[in-house]
Amino acid sequence: MSARTVNFAAFSNGGCVPLGEIPELDVAGFGTAIVSAVNDGMRVSSLFGAETKKPGETMLYAILSDDADSRLLAARTLVRGDSFPSLTPDCPQVHLFEREIAEQFGLTPAGHPWMKPVRYSRSRTDRDAWNRSRSEPIQPGSGDFFRVSGRQVHEVAVGPVHAGIIEPGHFRFQCQGERVLNLEIALGYQHRGIEVSMEGGPSLRSLHLMETVAGDTTIGHSLTYCQILESLSGRKPPARAQVLRGLALELERLANHTGDLGALSGDVGYLPTASFCGRIRGDFLNLTALLCGNRFGRGFVRPGGTGFDLAPADVPILVRRMEILKSEAETAIGLLWENQSVMARFEETGVLPRETAAGCQGKRIAAGCPVLPSIRIVPVCPDAPGRLGIGRRVCPCLRALDGNPPFRRLHHRAGRIASRRTGQDCAGSTCGE
Repeated sequence: MSARTVNFAAFSNGGCVPLGEIPELDVAGFGTAIVSAVNDGMRVSSLFGAETKKPGETMLYAILSDDADSRLLAARTLVRGDSFPSLTPDCPQVHLFEREIAEQFGLTPAGHPWMKPVRYSRSRTDRDAWNRSRSEPIQPGSGDFFRVSGRQVHEVAVGPVHAGIIEPGHFRFQCQGERVLNLEIALGYQHRGIEVSMEGGPSLRSLHLMETVAGDTTIGHSLTYCQILESLSGRKPPARAQVLRGLALELERLANHTGDLGALSGDVGYLPTASFCGRIRGDFLNLTALLCGNRFGRGFVRPGGTGFDLAPADVPILVRRMEILKSEAETAIGLLWENQSVMARFEETGVLPRETAAGCQGKRIAAGCPVLPSIRIVPVCPDAPGRLGIGRRVCPCLRALDGNPPFRRLHHRAGRIASRRTGQDCAGSTCGE
């Protein structure tokens, strides 16, 4: 732990800490501690604001991840007035957090190098960091975009209307020939209001809202929400429920990994793997339906346990289908590695230096995973329940595919599919019975 974070409140993932026990630092010390911790190898997991009872005062909270000691650290500071010193010039990891704070609370991070809204929504207070009139609607995508000048440089604008089912968003490309020099994204064209709907909860609707935050991560988001409720209430789910949750989470990951491998194949115009992976992803979703009757896992994870159990008669069916899908996925992915023209389309594409990834807190798929050391947590049968309540097998993941995010992303997705167990041990476990 950094000397400057000694006074931070420490807790584990899935744990909780009383608000009164979170140390309150002065604004300068708060920023210095965060920058020092990041320089020592920690990450900023979250930096957010909260309203106070006193007008003109906002409490900022920071959550740091200490991967070396597998713990989280929390601290806070009270900001009086309408601005605070930006940490982004010394700690690029917080650039988007600070922009979100500015948008939500009207606080200006003084010295921020690229002050733009994140979602183009109204402030929760009577302040506006951009001095916009409250009587006029906020236009998404308005404001400055990064520009590259010079001969042969051209600009390509895409969206916000897309020929697909993705969220509306505007993408601004600065190009020189076929080389993309910069890409800037503007969101905020659609607001579903889930965050506002969660206020005042938990209620009967809260879990259903969490299940629909993102259609492909129903298990992940509902499990996170249930772990929060269980931690705050001091209730621990039984061992069998932990195993079943881990099984459902792995099936969801397998579906997403397979789907993204198909998308990557489609991006480079290689349709065989794209078609195969699309079908295999659907079969993984069908295995989730075997657990709870819903392909996306809705209704499966519930506070204190699960909404469904895995019948003994379904265990051999699950294992047999998993073995078939594992073989089919390996065959479909193998077509990519064996095709030299396909590999050539990934090479030297979107080069991301190690220093840039580390400075922006790039982790796992977002940074291509292998560029930075990481820890893989693989659910196993819980002889001794792990910190996340599923059981753990931890091993270092170090790879030397530096500099090429699309290629690393391809390796990462394929490697995760290859490393997943069939689920036979967990599915057939009698833990908790």
